[in-house]
Amino acid sequence: MNTKNFLKKALFAISLAFAITLPANAQTPADDPHLGIIPAPASIKKTTGVFVFSQLTRIKVDNPKDKTTAFLKDFLLNNRHFNNRLSKYNPKVRTTGGTTLILTAKGADKLPKEGYKLTITPRRITIIGKGAGLFYGMQTFMQLFPVATSGTEKLPCVVIEDAPRFGYRGMMLDVSRHFFTVPQVKKVIELLATYKINNFHWHLVDGQGWRIEIKKYPKLTQVGGYRDQTMFGTNRDWPDSLSYGGYYTQDDIRDVVKFAADRFINVVPEIEMPAHSDAALRAYPELRCEQPADSKTPARSFGSLYCPTEETFTFLENVLTEVMALFPSKYIHVGGDEANKQPWKESAFVQNLIKEKGFKDENEVQSYFIQRMEKFINAKGRSIIGWDEILEGGLAPNATVMSWTGEEGGIAAAKQKHNVIMTPQTTGNYFDHYQSGSPQEPVSFGRYATLDETYNYDPVSKELTPEEQQYVIGTQGNLWTEYVPTMAKLQYQILPRLFALSEVAWSLPANKDYNNFANVRLAKHFARLDAKGYNYRVPIAMPVIDTMVFGQRFTWAPVSVVPGAKIYYTLNGRDPLDTDLEYNGNPITFAIPANEKREFKTRVITPSGRRSIASRVLMYNRTLMPAVNYTANKPGLTYKLLKTKFTTPDQLDYVTTKDSAMIDQFNAEPFKKDNPSFGAVYNGYINIPADGAYNFSQASYTDTQLFIDGEKLTETEPALPLAKGFHKITVKYIYNQPVLQPGAYRIRQTPLKVFITAPDGDKREIDAGMLYN
Repeated sequence: MNTKNFLKKALFAISLAFAITLPANAQTPADDPHLGIIPAPASIKKTTGVFVFSQLTRIKVDNPKDKTTAFLKDFLLNNRHFNNRLSKYNPKVRTTGGTTLILTAKGADKLPKEGYKLTITPRRITIIGKGAGLFYGMQTFMQLFPVATSGTEKLPCVVIEDAPRFGYRGMMLDVSRHFFTVPQVKKVIELLATYKINNFHWHLVDGQGWRIEIKKYPKLTQVGGYRDQTMFGTNRDWPDSLSYGGYYTQDDIRDVVKFAADRFINVVPEIEMPAHSDAALRAYPELRCEQPADSKTPARSFGSLYCPTEETFTFLENVLTEVMALFPSKYIHVGGDEANKQPWKESAFVQNLIKEKGFKDENEVQSYFIQRMEKFINAKGRSIIGWDEILEGGLAPNATVMSWTGEEGGIAAAKQKHNVIMTPQTTGNYFDHYQSGSPQEPVSFGRYATLDETYNYDPVSKELTPEEQQYVIGTQGNLWTEYVPTMAKLQYQILPRLFALSEVAWSLPANKDYNNFANVRLAKHFARLDAKGYNYRVPIAMPVIDTMVFGQRFTWAPVSVVPGAKIYYTLNGRDPLDTDLEYNGNPITFAIPANEKREFKTRVITPSGRRSIASRVLMYNRTLMPAVNYTANKPGLTYKLLKTKFTTPDQLDYVTTKDSAMIDQFNAEPFKKDNPSFGAVYNGYINIPADGAYNFSQASYTDTQLFIDGEKLTETEPALPLAKGFHKITVKYIYNQPVLQPGAYRIRQTPLKVFITAPDGDKREIDAGMLYN
């Protein structure tokens, strides 16, 4: 269930007669200030009139063989069915009669880097820009065309002056966990170019597969490029009887690099070190540290971390020499993340290295490792990028930090005057995360990152001074592919979040408007994706996926932003199909009898047959639950700790203990130090400040149960109408220390956290200031 923004967006009431109507969009395409363009330009000035583009429109360019000209010709011929006459542009020759499109670099010296100026008058279109700037001006021009083709196209008269906010605008694609072919990778790059992303971070190497041919070490792809028994977490998507893998030849790499460069996209290769190196060490096991005979550490840990020997450094230098010959990129990404240093702690070689070099610990060994590789890469005229763990033990002198664990690493690096690329997993930049909390979403990784979260992120932290902010050179979205085995899933995960990323990376914050972006401009881009056969996540027809409301009477008017889409609905609790009732555009009113519930579910189906997940509104005609008679006003809670193993919180009902103690808030962390398994039951009162509908949620619905006035709150019915005053609150929580299986990553059990969302939409964790006993 999408509880994150639950009542902030949900609509609810408690009254004898209440109606809700979802308003139509405040803006329409006709009055859209951004003209449907994504990312939003820096400046748009609309003028009177229209330009009529037709087969007779003449095209004049500085260089008919320029690659931007080639893209324009391809667009007009293959997308619009125009084969316009093209000639060399001479500003001294005045054009008379008819209409003209001009692409030129003349005047571009006055524009910012990668900037362009697009001017449309009734008789002339002029795109001014140099290199990438001209290309981006052409991309904006192409977005002004309607999706459907016709013999003539009317374009609005306008002056657009535009340039990017950040110089680095990136997206990362992991091809190690699941492999994607050259044509599939090119399709991703085409999307990036359309939305003015200028860096393609290609994650070519990880524990699961080595994807780039290295001629000096053929076993890297012969052995490391394939694996058996493919499984991530509890998700299996490949038969165990079949080997999974693939790799790119060096000719493949050159092909992709050129394809990207033709679209003004730089390809940043990533070669992981010192960790995530299982594939390389399967091929060349002599590069890992020797495991002591009495070691209790899983062998996999030794098989995923390079040993910092001279042999290892020679190997990596040889690998990177071939990599740099293939990639002209200024940046070479060296990874540096998630290094479990236990093998180094047990390695006699590493411990002797620590003593010999005078290092404090294994963190400084990693710093030594990265700095040594940086020195080699710098000597080749390149620079390194590393994930924020390269800060551990001391940052390499010239390194750029890619901040992923949160913003803290990037902030720390900027304060040290290092360039930073912000790509935190906590701010909607990880496209492998679920797009909502709904169980209907396809299997994905970890937390969820909604479209508005991606869109509303600002890479420049307010914790940085104006001088330090200059070191934030850009932002990036990342798609890790543990749970992305197909191209359809890849497109679903990045679209439409890629559109939001492009606006964060390109547009000035003052020009951003989420309502306009999501409810107006996306429509045209969804239609364009449909026309090209791309998969994407279809937005739902209601403000939130799952909500619960209280009252007697409700009116709903679902709406879809996808052009031509149909909305189907059910009233029987089943998820709608295209065989169910079709919404006809007239608001639907529900009158709910006292103490009864009604369930309204909707689903959007696009003209191409793509479907949204089902949205649900549970309407409940219920009066306020009265406050209990409590006057003690003693802060805190009572709790009972049951020191045994439980599999569900329900089992706590059958175990009794006379002993109880006091605690100030819901907190089970102190008990975990001495108890590998336990259950805890907390009892007290919560102070509700005003009458209204309150939503309750918890970090886990498997390990935690919550009761208000004896009623259990669930994922499907998480809200109650509460009167002002005190209400009884009970929380049951169980904990079992995770057992680390050989070769498995440690999974942390969800902590005890309970949240409340007030009628005004303010969500907070229930803390000591709200609890009494």
